Amino acid sequence: MTDSKRDKNEGNGGFPGFDPKSVEPYIVRDPEAMAVNFARALENLGKAASAWLAPRERGEKVDTVADPFTDMVKTLSKVGEYWLSDPRRTLEAQTHLLSGYFGLWTKTMQRLSGDSSAEAEAEPVRDKRFADEDWQKNPFFDFLKQTYLLTSNWAEKLVGEAEGLDEHTRHKAAFYTKQITAAFSPTNFIATNPQVYRETIASNAENLVRGMKMLAEDINLGHGELRLRQTDMTKFAVGRDMALTPGKVIAQSDVCQVIQYAPATEKVLKRPLLICPPWINKFYILDLNPQKSFIKWCVEQGHTVFVISWVNPDQRHAAKDWTSYAREGIDFALETIEKATGEQEVNAVGYCVGGTLLAATLALHAKEKNKRIRTVTFLTTQVDFTFAGDLKVFVDEEQIAALEEQMNVLGYLEGSKMATAFNMLRASELIWPYFVNSYLKGQEPLPFDLLFWNADSTRMAAANHSFYLRNCYLNNALSQGRMVLDGKALSLKDVRIPVYNLATREDHIAPAKSVFIGNQYFGGPVEFVVTGSGHIAGVVNPPDKHKYQFWTGGPTGGDYENWLAEAKETPGSWWPHWHAWILAKDHRMTAARPPGGKALNALEEAPGSFVMERA
Repeated sequence: MTDSKRDKNEGNGGFPGFDPKSVEPYIVRDPEAMAVNFARALENLGKAASAWLAPRERGEKVDTVADPFTDMVKTLSKVGEYWLSDPRRTLEAQTHLLSGYFGLWTKTMQRLSGDSSAEAEAEPVRDKRFADEDWQKNPFFDFLKQTYLLTSNWAEKLVGEAEGLDEHTRHKAAFYTKQITAAFSPTNFIATNPQVYRETIASNAENLVRGMKMLAEDINLGHGELRLRQTDMTKFAVGRDMALTPGKVIAQSDVCQVIQYAPATEKVLKRPLLICPPWINKFYILDLNPQKSFIKWCVEQGHTVFVISWVNPDQRHAAKDWTSYAREGIDFALETIEKATGEQEVNAVGYCVGGTLLAATLALHAKEKNKRIRTVTFLTTQVDFTFAGDLKVFVDEEQIAALEEQMNVLGYLEGSKMATAFNMLRASELIWPYFVNSYLKGQEPLPFDLLFWNADSTRMAAANHSFYLRNCYLNNALSQGRMVLDGKALSLKDVRIPVYNLATREDHIAPAKSVFIGNQYFGGPVEFVVTGSGHIAGVVNPPDKHKYQFWTGGPTGGDYENWLAEAKETPGSWWPHWHAWILAKDHRMTAARPPGGKALNALEEAPGSFVMERA
């Protein structure tokens, strides 16, 4: 070694940037206190296990965890069959992984010995999980990180290069592989996460005592299932901190309440505005707080706003299907609007699956010469499910049949099931960071209104959810003219009213490409708009925040990438652009309308009782 190299690496063990003193936070100072707290943590872990077992022993909960696990094993075994069926392929796969390990080990040893030529690395990993500086500076943790990334990339490559897989199986295999690699990240374990390790040593494992206590509490709260702690649920209450826009519940059916909001202007648009939100989660995402409320903003622009608040179904609603939700939800709301305002012409907004139901209902209306809805706005709504993203992983005949069998026992799908599925779409962001922070670090999460809403899950009526999965994700029936509501085959080409079709660029639930493809199926003019950010933040983006941007004006034919390349980008919120589009269709005004008008008495104050029902 040259003098310069010796000087450079003196005192750092030969690892660039490594200070031997940095290992001191990893040395146990008080073994006795550590042992006592480990025992306390194990005691709390035992309480967590008891909370999980108790409802199963009492027969209150049937464990269905084996169903997705079985599907995962079956799917990944097909990948394994390809690589193991030919000894040469097996050897090739093994050699590729082992040579990677050997290269990594050699490079690590060279860096420890002070060989500066081994220091140069490719593009650094931009992964929030490895933000702690010891993932780079400490040779042990750096080696763990590199080994993990190497193995993860190898596993994903095996899926990508396996031949003979149908598209759905390959999609599932890639998704399950990502779930496994996300779960086995070294950041998720005490001894292999430098930050958790240091905190455990510094607190003599007090963090684990707190974390295991929180784990037991969250399993108890979930009645035998882990209700992952993502925010402080005690800091918010619907009707106190969110869903605050003044209004009245003016009508109620078996599947919904209809809310009319109090006017904020002397004059209002002649056409009322009906919002049809998804029944997966609750409507108040559009009325989260006064600063973020799309509903409040619409009222302030002169809209007479009506919102459907869907019931949180139980066994009484088992047979409620899409026809029920169309008739007892959307049509019921339209009849309520006419009674309250005297108006038959309405502007309608549908969000996510609420938009898909609204599109199907419009096609049904076209068959029946019902012209109440004069314009329609779809927010992150899919009507064609060819490119519906990772949610398609959970949908095939075998999985749906198993799910239907479970739903038929209760009459509904438990809210936690859908919440878990959505969290799995972004496991590295929505599951494992909260697992580490809460149960390993023992930290209470910060209060966050959006995560409170996300955790306020809803059940799904059995018939409704089965119809949705089969007709949309499995058979793509709506766009193909094969969906049947109330005995009538539907065609979206019959929907000839103006359409404002909004997608969000980073959407993982309704991908922008999937929303774009839906443009071609409508029979009328379509204004397609893409916003920055994702499924929630891209939609709930008040103008005064000056966040993100939106794109307009690209060719609605061709493919999504060409549309985006030719579209005009505008900074800020899409809300004013949409409002201008509404005004261009009909800007007539009339006197402000109080909730219910002269015909309907208020049943209760907004946001109503249906939204208060917890799953």
